[in-house]
Amino acid sequence: MFYSLTGNVVKSGVGFVAVECGGVAFRCQTSNQTLYEISGEKQVTLYTYLNVREDALDLFGFSTEYELDWFKMLITVNGVGPKAALGILSELSPDKLALSISASDEKAICRAPGVGKKIAQRIILDLKDKVKNLAGDSVSTAEMEKISAVNDMSNTSEAVAALSMLGYSQSEASVAVSKLDPTLPVETLIRQGLKLLSNQ
Repeated sequence: MFYSLTGNVVKSGVGFVAVECGGVAFRCQTSNQTLYEISGEKQVTLYTYLNVREDALDLFGFSTEYELDWFKMLITVNGVGPKAALGILSELSPDKLALSISASDEKAICRAPGVGKKIAQRIILDLKDKVKNLAGDSVSTAEMEKISAVNDMSNTSEAVAALSMLGYSQSEASVAVSKLDPTLPVETLIRQGLKLLSNQ
């Protein structure tokens, strides 16, 4: 129904922003990411999604179409409603979420409020193939495929597990190992992965 709203910010708070268009202020629920990007702006454009329920019409707004696409994709997962999707996008930027899904990093997704292990696993399972089509500015489709493949091969997945035990997130470890030759022995992958991670 609404594609986008452009107008003046009349009020904002935790998880929402009100945008005035033609004398009417629309209250949009939004992510921390969007609130950060529009902070200090007087006039904004938000890309919107209208969620229709029996008892309410909820409007969600995002500063980029990319984040809106991620929101729409998340709510297609069984058990993920608009509020959970918003919580996930408040915890992880779309690119970080793409990395977490590609790297099968449940812990990163579980940091979002109200998202447990089962929901995180379902998100990874349902969206892993779709992530490649939504690669953003900081991560290419080819990189996503390499990161995803790291967890499917025995020596690289062992290296990722070892790096995770050393305190790195599964996403960070998967990204580092994906940059290395997958035919290397596990010990070499761990050593070189540590070197890459310590240089970041």
